[in-house]
Amino acid sequence: MKKTLLDTSVSEDKQMLSMVNRRYFLRSAGVAAATGAFILGACTDHDIQGDQTVDLGSGDIGILNYAYALEQLEAAFYTQVMMTPYAGMSAEEKMILTDIRDHEIIHRQFFKAALGGAAIKGLTPNFSSINFSDRASVLGAAKLFEDTGVQAYNGAGKLIMSADYLLLAGKIVSVEARHASIIRDLLMPNTMSFAGDDVLVSIMGFGGFDAAVPPSVILPAVQPFVMDKISGANLPS
Repeated sequence: MKKTLLDTSVSEDKQMLSMVNRRYFLRSAGVAAATGAFILGACTDHDIQGDQTVDLGSGDIGILNYAYALEQLEAAFYTQVMMTPYAGMSAEEKMILTDIRDHEIIHRQFFKAALGGAAIKGLTPNFSSINFSDRASVLGAAKLFEDTGVQAYNGAGKLIMSADYLLLAGKIVSVEARHASIIRDLLMPNTMSFAGDDVLVSIMGFGGFDAAVPPSVILPAVQPFVMDKISGANLPS
């Protein structure tokens, strides 16, 4: 039986999704309605090499699994942040980080349901380098994850063959960019950091563009935060 966005068999997912604002979830489900049938119809089996290496697959399905892997990482991170809030977390910060957590859970569950049997397994995060009791450590990690996510979606865009998939990626990356901006503003309020020169690039002499980074660069950058070894060897390039 094909899964739907509301099919969450794992009890943890059920508990977390129940916390997500229903308005946001239904809005995401609307995206699924527009593209879900096409995505599910194109699914192929992914490969797991041994017990430790997760092969993302090839073609558009491989790119979707690539995005799914990144969303798993982000959802797990923000879930931990809200389970163990850092010292001195303000009410505003709690509201912002809760909203971001909910968005990432939606993105993760969307890809899991849309990929169906072609989805990679649930990854095990490794956040040992992050001090979740320290604001600077948490927000610094959040900045890294959000900036990397935006660059990853931008870099994968040219590799997507399906117009439906490209539309989906465009919808999600716009949300990820909002996350990146607000996290940067929390770190350096009332500055130009929300769209800093460290992440913007020039194209044809015009500045103000987010960088586009290929999977071959993104995957090694995020690997230290995942226990499972992820292989993108079969992704398009």
